[in-house]
Amino acid sequence: MIIKSIPSLFTVGNLFLGVIAIIMVFNEKPEFAAMMVIIAMLLDGVDGRVARALNAQSEFGKELDSLSDVISFGVAPAFIMYVVAFQDLNTAVAWIITALFPICGALRLARFNVVTKTPSGYFIGLPIPAAGGVLATLALFKNDISVIVLLISTLALSILMVSTVRYPNFKKFGIPKSAIWVVPIIVVFSLVIGIWFNQYLSKLIFIPLLLYALWGLKKNVDRRIKPRRRKNKHAELSEEQVQSETTA
Repeated sequence: MIIKSIPSLFTVGNLFLGVIAIIMVFNEKPEFAAMMVIIAMLLDGVDGRVARALNAQSEFGKELDSLSDVISFGVAPAFIMYVVAFQDLNTAVAWIITALFPICGALRLARFNVVTKTPSGYFIGLPIPAAGGVLATLALFKNDISVIVLLISTLALSILMVSTVRYPNFKKFGIPKSAIWVVPIIVVFSLVIGIWFNQYLSKLIFIPLLLYALWGLKKNVDRRIKPRRRKNKHAELSEEQVQSETTA
């Protein structure tokens, strides 16, 4: 029974850090809040792998994971961005954009839970942990980026979550059962390093998260353009063939 509960402990830890992130940003510690979201991403990444390694997957764990993700990667990042950058904007605009992010995140999770067939190796729509990580760390660049850009970025991340853009799924990289004991050590180590260097690491981690979000967008554009190019090329070849037959 205790072994079966281990994955849920990681999920609860994810939820706990999401709540702490909300508390920290309202206590004027946005870097610390963003780092809590990043470490929550780590916990979210290992809970499912631990569950599969221990053969402890359950509907309860799945629902708990989704509920935790809404708080840690939907509500918490939205509040971080709102407190840091949106409070001086028009109230209606700030509230709507802030609320839209966790709403789209919840829709993304609901779709993920009910869709049974997805492309192998891919997620449909930007995963909410990645979107939340980008938003939480992007807020830290408030002094370097226009507020309008931050608003547009928040809206874009919201749309990407409920879009049909494909993103790589790294869930196939599991954790061997014999190596599960290392996971708590890695989590504690990450927590200590994150708290110690939160001002630097939180901004640094923004880069790979942003690249992930943009990579999926680029791949989607490429996937749509290539069939059109093939179709146009096929049409050109057919036209040339017709012309050659007419000339002959």
